[in-house]
Amino acid sequence: MKVLGIIPARFASSRFPGKPLALIAGRTMLERVYRRASGASSLDCLLVATDDQRIAECVNAFGGRVVLTSSHCHSGMDRVAEAAKEEQGFEIVANIQGDEPLLEPEAVDLAVSLIKDTPQADITTLVRPARNIKELDDPNNVKVVLAEGGKILYFSRSRIPYCRDQITWESLSSGDHPYLVHLGLYVYRLEALLKLASLPPSRLEKYESLEQLRAMEAGFSFYAASIDKTISIGVDVPGDIPLVESRIRELGLD
Repeated sequence: MKVLGIIPARFASSRFPGKPLALIAGRTMLERVYRRASGASSLDCLLVATDDQRIAECVNAFGGRVVLTSSHCHSGMDRVAEAAKEEQGFEIVANIQGDEPLLEPEAVDLAVSLIKDTPQADITTLVRPARNIKELDDPNNVKVVLAEGGKILYFSRSRIPYCRDQITWESLSSGDHPYLVHLGLYVYRLEALLKLASLPPSRLEKYESLEQLRAMEAGFSFYAASIDKTISIGVDVPGDIPLVESRIRELGLD
């Protein structure tokens, strides 16, 4: 099964306008995501999907592939679906979020392997254990509840599941807690992606501003694999950039 990787990118953002073009240690965030994703052995093709000429010029400048999409796409998933329809010969589509400049290629490969090895899965993604109490109450860190076997029960910006017993720093540090944080990556079977994108935004999707809840409400089968240790740091606001740059220096990354 051939796999198409797509990085959706838009210039407009209420929390961080122009985020894809923000500089991180001398490179744009989008270039860093593209370079990291290019290392995934599971991808047969990688491209950026955008409706903004400035972003397209940036991708061309660093030698990536870009396709222009409609400015009317409601979400990154819709943009990915529009771009995927124009490509031929792919059965699986990886939606790689453009704000994960430390994305590990192995993470992409893990999510792709999960969908290939799980026939009942329409969509796969990744989660990691929460690192600290602050993450639990930060709405930018989406929390996930899983059933046995990795099937996803729900995503939320709120702290889920509710625990009657107080969660302490010590329990988080030891990993003795039930909290999982979502990593920005989705892998779809092509037919599931196109069907999902044809649906209107759902009630819960609009309430939480989480596009993945459209799939949950529509009954798609959604599975996750857990990564216990990851260097990835998502960039939600400008204040996250120094954290990423510090990690880049610490790890000696280009």
